[in-house]
Amino acid sequence: MKLIIATIKPFKLEEVREALTDAGVRGLMVTEIKGFGAQSGHTEIYRGAEYVVNFVPKVKLELVVADSQADQLIEVITKAAQTGKIGDGKIFVLDVEQAVRVRTGETGEDAI
Repeated sequence: MKLIIATIKPFKLEEVREALTDAGVRGLMVTEIKGFGAQSGHTEIYRGAEYVVNFVPKVKLELVVADSQADQLIEVITKAAQTGKIGDGKIFVLDVEQAVRVRTGETGEDAI
């Protein structure tokens, strides 16, 4: 199994969720985060004072999938989240040793 962690722009969340649902994903965890990378941040003016926003709002998606689905779902996320501009996000893929569905006790791929 694989854990796919994707950071995307917040306004792309619904588009990515729909694309993943259409691809057969049944579960997804979403967290609102802030971060910085090549996008760095930006300057804003509030009540006449200029200040620097160092962290940019992002959304983190986490999903555990069968090994056989990982490459397809990475492509789905990439296509749905891409704007072609800096700050589109990143995708990380990690191995998952075990999964357990708490309600039923199912393990492994049956739990996802």
